[in-house]
Amino acid sequence: MQTLLLILIVAAMIMLRQSIPLVLLVAAAYVHMAWGDGNLTYLVEDIWYAVDNDLLLAIPMFLLAGSTMTRGSIAQRLIDVIRVATQWLPGGLGVATILSCAVFAAISGSSPVTMLAIGSILYPALLREGYDKRFALGAVASAGTLGIIIPPSIPMILFGIVNERSIVDLFIAGMIPGLLLTAVLAGYSLYRNRHLPAKSVSGKEMFAALKRGIWAMLLPVILLGGIYSGYFSPTESAAVALGYAVLVELVVHREMKLRDFYQVGVDTAKMLGTLVPIVAVSLSLQKLLTVNGAQQALAEWVLTMVDSKIAFLLAVNVLLLIVGCFVDVVSATLVLSPLLLAPAIHYGIDPIHFGIIMVINLEIGFLTPPVGLNLIVAMSAFKENFLLICRSVVPFVLLMVAVLMVITFVPWLSLVLIR
Repeated sequence: MQTLLLILIVAAMIMLRQSIPLVLLVAAAYVHMAWGDGNLTYLVEDIWYAVDNDLLLAIPMFLLAGSTMTRGSIAQRLIDVIRVATQWLPGGLGVATILSCAVFAAISGSSPVTMLAIGSILYPALLREGYDKRFALGAVASAGTLGIIIPPSIPMILFGIVNERSIVDLFIAGMIPGLLLTAVLAGYSLYRNRHLPAKSVSGKEMFAALKRGIWAMLLPVILLGGIYSGYFSPTESAAVALGYAVLVELVVHREMKLRDFYQVGVDTAKMLGTLVPIVAVSLSLQKLLTVNGAQQALAEWVLTMVDSKIAFLLAVNVLLLIVGCFVDVVSATLVLSPLLLAPAIHYGIDPIHFGIIMVINLEIGFLTPPVGLNLIVAMSAFKENFLLICRSVVPFVLLMVAVLMVITFVPWLSLVLIR
């Protein structure tokens, strides 16, 4: 009866369009009252201890770095290099859109930041060069999601924190799936735009683009090299990304002034104002559920209902794809991952592999209505009809689901680099 009442309370709040942090806070308070000792002061203590974690510092620093590069010229210079390198292909600008998002994703760690940074530059360029509007919208919105699968990734950081798993291993495990998704989307772009003419590129033009963009191109090399070599921790890598971006924009490119960082700070604070309360309350709720054995109880119940590993993986994928339509990636990762990981381990699924499966599922959720964040951001940023944007991402979503199935049932794609 208590469980049913909790579900009804949460469902009612969601229907009344209450904020996710408030829904989680009410749920956590109810769990404390119903299954804990009824002392809500412990809830406050749990929230405090939940955010007292050095690894969480990586999130604001990656967001600050992404905002700095978007307002400065690093994003533009990265795009210029990739555009020149791909313009000899038919439909090369479409491929450049996918690859630019993949490279920028390796710096920012955020899907909306990636989509806005690349889309604000390349979406108008795609339309000017005769690309179909639906393809242009779909490519920008879909490739922007690579920001949470290609490391560094904020959802991977949160998965590692809440489940006490190595964030570096998660980053490494995300490389091949991220590159596979990039290759599939780029391949579709080539096929879809094969009728468009290619452009010649000279060595002089390529050299000029590389010379102008060399400092921007070095950032993902330094960042990923430091992470994968073990020289940087995730938090240190975020600090390096932020420090490098600020130094390059202020001293080398000189296209930002100190006063510009005020707006960068304001933009980042707005994002963190939504993110941090969700993280704090979710980690508090997860701790209470662990103390009361909720994960173990759920694992035992799932084992009685699902009779095979394959059936469990299919059920999890369907569940997460549905959840992604209604719940943002941060909330879903923090609330569901501890509950689903316990039965996954019982079925012999590697926790790191399961983390990658979960992140890709929720990545697709950025593109599924009614709460697909990239759809909403694209509608606002590009001033296009919401239904048009939804239709434009359909072929990309189908391709991403196909890749998800491959990664789900071929685990070595995620684990080969960490073995």
